[in-house]
Amino acid sequence: MNGKRNILITGGAGFIGSHLVRLMVNKYSDYRIVNLDKLTYAGNLKNLTDVEEMPNYTFVKADICDKPTLSAVFHEYSITDVIHLAAESHVDRSIEGPMEFVMTNVVGTVNLLQCAKDAWKGSEGNIFHHVSTDEVYGSLGREGLFEETTSYDPRSPYSSSKASSDHFVRAFHHTYGMNIKISNCSNNYGSHQFPEKLIPLMINNIVHKKPLPIYGKGDNIRDWLWVNDHASAIDRIFQEGRVGESYNVGGLNEWTNIDLVKYLCRLLDEKLGREVGENESLITYVKDRAGHDMRYAIDAAKLESELNWRPSLEFEEGLGITVDWYLENNTWVEEVTSGSYLEYYNNMYIHR
Repeated sequence: MNGKRNILITGGAGFIGSHLVRLMVNKYSDYRIVNLDKLTYAGNLKNLTDVEEMPNYTFVKADICDKPTLSAVFHEYSITDVIHLAAESHVDRSIEGPMEFVMTNVVGTVNLLQCAKDAWKGSEGNIFHHVSTDEVYGSLGREGLFEETTSYDPRSPYSSSKASSDHFVRAFHHTYGMNIKISNCSNNYGSHQFPEKLIPLMINNIVHKKPLPIYGKGDNIRDWLWVNDHASAIDRIFQEGRVGESYNVGGLNEWTNIDLVKYLCRLLDEKLGREVGENESLITYVKDRAGHDMRYAIDAAKLESELNWRPSLEFEEGLGITVDWYLENNTWVEEVTSGSYLEYYNNMYIHR
C-alpha cells in the first residue's frame, strides 16, 4: 500500500491487538496507528508502554457500541482503514451472559461498518479488515480441517456472535461495495494474554501450586498459533490479501488439552527446579463445559499459496518463549489478576 494511511485498530490494548499495534507502529513509520480500546478487564495499556511515545501512535479510549464517538474518531483522525479486533472473546463468559457478546461483537461491528461507510463515502482504496475465529465453523471430528469454504456452524453464544459479525462484514462488501478482508484464526498463545485462557492460567497455577482444572477427559483438540505469527499474518493479509476474501490463519499445531497441560507441567518442573511429576500431580479433572467443541484444526494453505505466509516457530519453541515471559513478568501477571478476577477464573475453570 502506498501513501499516508491512518489505520484504526480496535481492541489494540488487548492480547492480539497489542502485538499487532506494536508490529505496525514499528514497521510503518509513515502510517498513523490509532488504537481504540474500551479498556475492559482484558485491555491493558501497559501492554504497549514501549510504543506509547512513538510519533505515529495514538490511543483513544472508546466503546465500539458508542456510534457517535466512533464517528467522531473517524473524522478527527481521517481514518483511511480499519483492522477490527475488538470483541468479547471468552466462551465460558458467553455461556453465562450472551447479551454482552451480542452487543460488542454484533452491534459494535455494525456500528464500525456504518461509520466506515459514512466516512469513506465509496472512495477507493479503503480497507476494512475483520479479525475473526475458527470457532465460527463449529466442531470437527478426528479427521478433516477447516477451510475458507467450510460452512458456518457456530455452537456457542461467543462463536455465534462472531459468525454474525462475519456475515455483516460480507454484507457491507456485497451491498455497499466496501473493500473488506476477513481472517479466521486458531487459538493464540504468547505473552500478555490475560490468565483466563488455558496456557497462561495453567502457567500461573503451576507457579503457585494451585489445581490445574481440565474439562472432561482433556481430549479436546486445538490448533495453537503464536500471537506474533498471527500479527504478521494480519499485516500480510491487510497489505496483500484480495478484497472480499477470507483467509484462515493456523499454527499447524494440534494438541489435546491434556497433552498440552502435561507438557507445560514437565517444562515448568525443569524451569522451576521441581521434581519430575510434581506439577502434573496438580491436574484436576472437572465437569465438561456445556457444548464443548471437540476439535478445531485450520487449513491455512490459501494463506501460504497466495501470500507466502507460514508460522515462524514450532509450538515447543514458542511455548518455551511464552513460559519464560510469564516467569520473568510476574508483576504484570499479579497486576492484571488483582482483585477478584483470578479467584473467579479458578472457581469457574475458565479456559478456552
